[in-house]
Amino acid sequence: MTAFIKAIEYELPAGLLTNEMFAAEFPEWSVEKIEEKTGISVRRITEKNECASDLGVRAAEKIFSSGVCNRESIDYLLFCTQSPDYFLPSTSCIMQDRLGLPKTCGALDFNLGCSGYVYGLGLAKGLIETEQAHNVLLITSETYSKHIHPGDKSVRTLFGDAATATLLQHKGTTEELNTFIGPFIYGTDGSGGKNLIVPTGGMRAPRTAQSAHVAEDEHGNIRSQDNLYMNGSEIFTFTLDAVPKTIKQLLEVTGRDIAEIDLFVFHQANKFMLDHLRKKMKIQKEKFYMSFKNYGNTVSSTIPLALKDAQLEGKINSGDLVMIVGFGVGYSWAATLIRWV
Repeated sequence: MTAFIKAIEYELPAGLLTNEMFAAEFPEWSVEKIEEKTGISVRRITEKNECASDLGVRAAEKIFSSGVCNRESIDYLLFCTQSPDYFLPSTSCIMQDRLGLPKTCGALDFNLGCSGYVYGLGLAKGLIETEQAHNVLLITSETYSKHIHPGDKSVRTLFGDAATATLLQHKGTTEELNTFIGPFIYGTDGSGGKNLIVPTGGMRAPRTAQSAHVAEDEHGNIRSQDNLYMNGSEIFTFTLDAVPKTIKQLLEVTGRDIAEIDLFVFHQANKFMLDHLRKKMKIQKEKFYMSFKNYGNTVSSTIPLALKDAQLEGKINSGDLVMIVGFGVGYSWAATLIRWV
């Protein structure tokens, strides 16, 4: 039994935040400046009452509508989000019911951001190859826009909302056994947790009238303790240190050279960061895929969204070897290889 990716679909909310709209609110930031710095033109934004599960359900329904799998055959649902519908119950349990999946289906939420998709593939591979499941539905869905104060230019220019659904299946023992996903390299450094955080809202620091008080920082960004905070320079420094080491480790473990990789799909953070990573790793531009211009940074959804777009554009073909690398909030990072089927 060996796991492979059978299909990927994604769902985008209808709401838009364009650079023109942003520049109209903040005249000191021109359309050209925003796009040059971030590489992003449009971010997709959920409605007030539209939640991560709503996007995730719609992405999963596209999997079933495509005919590659029927909902009755799903025996495990993995859901990655940092904006769940409730503290409890698990959002995956709610989605199992809404999707009409069997009651014999396992369902699990896991809270990870930018590395979440790679972690999810590792979990799905483990479930399938230990024969705990045969058809795993991995859903990522984020609505970071709900964490962001409208006056915080530093993060509002970057993040968008989106969901993806990935169907993972197995190839039986009668078929040629190849490794289609793996091996995996993981990393964690919780000392960096304070650099990308929503400080209040959990049990450690419940929200109060005081925590909702807004203030302006030295860069002119407005937020409260109830909103998302990002220390961009620290995140950038962490990324430039951790990602090259992770790629080198993955290549060493697999005994491969960087030239053997057909396509690199990193977490789609922003143009500035990805350009630095590509140049530092000396990756050819034509092998380095970027797919965030019309979406923004959609956190755990960026990698599968980019994989789907690359497939649609003919950038990935059967037999290609793809390296995916996730990194960010936590700090958390992960990388693996995918042999495209």
